[in-house]
Formats: sequence, C-alpha cells, structure tokens
Amino acid sequence: MTVFRSGLSGVPRDDRPVVVTVGTFDGIHRGHWRILEEIGERASARGGRSVLVTFDPHPLRVVRPEAAPPLLTTPDEKKAVLACSPLDYVVFLVFTAELRDFSPRRFVEEVLLRRLGMSQLVIGYDHGFGRGRSGDVNTLRDIAADRGFQLDVVEAVHSGPAAVSSSSIRRALLDGRLADANRWLGRPYSLTGTVVKGDGRGRDLGFPTANLRVAGTDKLVPAQGIYACFATVPQGRFMGALHIGERPTFPGASASVEVNLLDFNADLYGRTIHLDMFEYLRPVVAFGSAAALTARMQEDVAHTRKLLERRLAPAPVT
Repeated sequence: MTVFRSGLSGVPRDDRPVVVTVGTFDGIHRGHWRILEEIGERASARGGRSVLVTFDPHPLRVVRPEAAPPLLTTPDEKKAVLACSPLDYVVFLVFTAELRDFSPRRFVEEVLLRRLGMSQLVIGYDHGFGRGRSGDVNTLRDIAADRGFQLDVVEAVHSGPAAVSSSSIRRALLDGRLADANRWLGRPYSLTGTVVKGDGRGRDLGFPTANLRVAGTDKLVPAQGIYACFATVPQGRFMGALHIGERPTFPGASASVEVNLLDFNADLYGRTIHLDMFEYLRPVVAFGSAAALTARMQEDVAHTRKLLERRLAPAPVT
C-alpha cells in the first residue's frame, strides 16, 4: 500500500483500471472494511488498482469547526490500520476551504476522474459529498451515467437493528461501553501517546505508572474508568491496567491517562506507547485513604492479568 498526502494531485497513472472509494473513514470500522474489501476484490478481478481517497483534517474542522467530532483514528493510526487492507493506494486529500466549495460534479470530475483516472466508484449507502454535502448516491448515479464510469453502492453493516457507524462508536466510548465499540470496530480501540513525567504518586503506592500525553489533540479519549489493555513499548508487549480521568482520592490532583505495566520495570520517559484497550473494569471512584486505593489497585491488576492471560491462552483443540 502506498500513501500520498496531497492537495489536488493524483496517483501514478498507467493503463490499469482504477477502482476508487471516498470518505472520511474515521475509525475504519466493520462497515468501512466491507467497502475496502469490495474495492479490493473488484480491482483484483479487473487487473486494476484500488484507491481510497480520504481527508485530513476532518472536513467538519473546515466546514463547521464547532461540530467537528473527536477522531477515532488520527492520520497515523489510520495509515497503520489501512496497511492491513487490500488497498494499493491511499490518498490523504488536504481538506481546504477551496475543496469545501467544490460542487459534487466538480469534485468527481477534477479529483476522481482527472486526477485519479477513476473507472469505477464504490461508496457506502449514506455517502454525502460536495459543497454542503449536497451530493448523494442519486447525484452520483446521474454523474456516472453522464461520464461513463461504473457506480456501486455498499449497504450498511448492522449490529442488531442499528447500522455500524463512526458516531455510534464515539457514543459507546464516551459512555464507557468499550465492548460495543470494539465489536463494531472489529478490533480493540487504541490510544497512542508519549510518556511524560507525572507526580510519582503511583510509584509511591507500589504501582508505578507511565503517564501519557495522547497523540493528536483531536483524538477521542474514552470515558473515565479503569481498563485492561495491552501496551506496546520499545521493549515489547505487556499487559497493563489503564486509568483514564480524574483522581478523586487526592484532592487537587489533575486528570490523567496513565498505565501500570505488569511485569515491567524500565524507564519510558519520552518514549511512545501504543495501547490496545480490551476490557472496561470499573468507574473511577474516590477512596477514603491511600491504603484503600492500593487494595483496590491490587484487585484491578489481578483482574487485568486474569482477563488478558485468557486472551493469550491458545484456543482449545476441537
């Protein structure tokens, strides 16, 4: 997979057909994945190339900044997830005020047809694009008939009665429903950050933690709580008990994102940690004393170890 970041430029051209999909694709959830698989299969069947056109920043950051949602995936995280996709190319189109004002037809003609040489377009059922999101599936059908490219629409992926969507995943994470979010994503929700100095209180309690400055100011940090996670650090992958939010046992302590890595003892200041969040354990609560908090942290670590060791255990032979 080759990644391009561009204004209105395209990808290298040759004689092969180009199958394209377009969208913000925040989170790259199960619904998005179905579209990516579809364009991968169609490009392969035609001896062509598959291309995703996505945007950075999120279009609402330019169109209506006050309504822009926190991101499920930063651009770097999106690239990492897409590396496992069947895509040949990903184009991160820089979303500007100029691009915001493109009509649906101008976007298709100038970006998809002229710049990318698109021969087939595959989109999700709810796709909206162009100035004021005035373009939709019906608009694209009219343009496709006029300009002679093939259009295919992929229906929603459902979880129960509701369609899987980036907005539903955001709501789940902000409500502490990590299991729902992970099911809809098709993988654990992740956070990446740089380890910064904290107040050392965790070490004083016997549970040293790595305090994280989460990468990306627009990144969604889930609801306050204690979570079981796997942490990837330069030394390898370790189980971790993750705290997100306030620290009410200690008046005046600031909110934090910090993780206690099990069976680990090394200096991580300034290093990058990637966290894959697997289980929500409990809410953040105030304890009457540091001793009571320590006792509960011991329980949290034991619970984390039990949950994550189960995930590491080999599947039974049937």
